[in-house]
Order: sequence, then structure tokens, then C-alpha cells
Amino acid sequence: MAEPVTFTDARRTARQLSLALLLVIGGGGVLSFLVARARWWLPPAASTQAADIDRLFGTTLAVTGFVFVLVHVLLALVIWTGARRKTADYWHDHPTLELTYTLAPAAILVTLIAMGGVVWARIHQPAPPNAVLVEVRAEQFGWVFRYPGADGQFGRVDPSSINLRANPLGLVADDPAGADDVVVRELHLVENRPVHVRLRSKDVLHSFFIPQFRVKQDAVPGMTIDVIFQPTKAGGYEIACAELCGVGHYIMRGKIVVEPQAAFDVWLASQQPALP
Repeated sequence: MAEPVTFTDARRTARQLSLALLLVIGGGGVLSFLVARARWWLPPAASTQAADIDRLFGTTLAVTGFVFVLVHVLLALVIWTGARRKTADYWHDHPTLELTYTLAPAAILVTLIAMGGVVWARIHQPAPPNAVLVEVRAEQFGWVFRYPGADGQFGRVDPSSINLRANPLGLVADDPAGADDVVVRELHLVENRPVHVRLRSKDVLHSFFIPQFRVKQDAVPGMTIDVIFQPTKAGGYEIACAELCGVGHYIMRGKIVVEPQAAFDVWLASQQPALP
């Protein structure tokens, strides 16, 4: 027969468990954080909104990480100190302790929610008057972009007029507002100038995602959704669809070129109106 477990053996096991818990949480947590920072972290920020979002993300991660480590350290401490006793302590209720572990997390969560609300309100403000207006339409499986031309107004669209090659947006030919609309497959934006995107979807649910700008917004069929942001670094970026939208979802990528105002003006002037 197996020998009965003595109190000394149980205490030794409890202490080994508490040390292992601290080692896994401490060493594993630090190691996973360093690996994530090196390989899977957020790409370099390239918009004015990205700074606020990154700050909120970092604060949330620090607070939740601290609470996670604190809880497990306390758990290891309880196991370690409890190994000294042969019987467990018991309270029918402990009002002070119950109020502490109820009100403290509630206060932390309310603070984080309020911080998120401030960032949300700051990002989702009306577009400034000097914003570049562009319509972004998602479709299976690609992106189409429309600029309003010199009049600053978009022409009407009619789904029955859609022609994949000649008229992919379905512009109405007899609408004078759409006579100078420019339709392209590559999105050009101006460095350090706000952008007002009117996001639409042709068929199913898509998601307009630019990681460097920290922009992510679902494109919903039948809705026009405003997205405002401001790129701050010239260069090339990629639009990804962050919503599973069909068998060709993996190829749904779009190209963005952020350039100075002069280069943007030259590019836009070189484009022909979508309708002859």
C-alpha cells in the first residue's frame, strides 16, 4: 500500500506549486511580451489618430497585465502561507474584503471605459473643411475609389448601370455632378491632410482596415459610413479586408499612396473622368 501523505509532504508540494506558479507567470509573461514586441506588435504609427489609440492600448495592457500578475502572486502567496497550517481559515462573510474586490475593479473598468470614450469622441469628429473627400467601395474581392472632381460633389449611382470594366460604380450618365468624378483602383492621399472617407459595400460585409493608420471600420451593404483620419507619413500602405467575405477574401488587398500635396494634385489632374 502507498504511504499516507503527511502534512510535511503536503506543505512541500504547496510551496513547490507556488514557486512554479510565480516562475510561469513571471518568466513566461516577460518572455511572451518580449517575443510579441519583436514579432507581432503594432506596426509603426502613421496617422494622427494612431497616437491616441496606441496610448489607450498601452494603458489598457499595462493595467490588465498588472492585475493579472497581482492576482497570481496573491494566489501563490496564499498557497505558500496556507501550507503552514493544518486547517483552512473560514469566514462566512467579510464585508471589507468583498467591497474591496468589487469596487476596485469597477473603478478601474469605469476609468478605462471613460478613457476609451474620450478617444472615440476625439476620433469620430466631423470632417474638417479641408479634408480630402473620397468614396471607398468594397466588393468581392477588391476596392474601388472615387474622387468628386473639381465640383467637390459626387454624382448619383445606380446599381443597374454597373459595368465591371467601363462603369464599376454604376455612375448615372445624365447627372452633371458625376461628369468629373474620377474612379480608380489605387487610393492616393495627402500627407498631413485630413481624409474624409465615405465607405460603402457592393455585396457583403467587408472591413476597411489600415493597420498603420489604426483605421478599422466595417463596410455594410446599404449604408454609407464616414471615416475620418489624417496620414502623417508619406509612403505606400496596404488596405486589408478584416472581415471574412468569401472564398476570395485572402486576395482582397488595396494599395494606398500617401504623398505631398503637389504630387497629389499632379496625379489627380492626370486622371480621366470615369464617364466620357
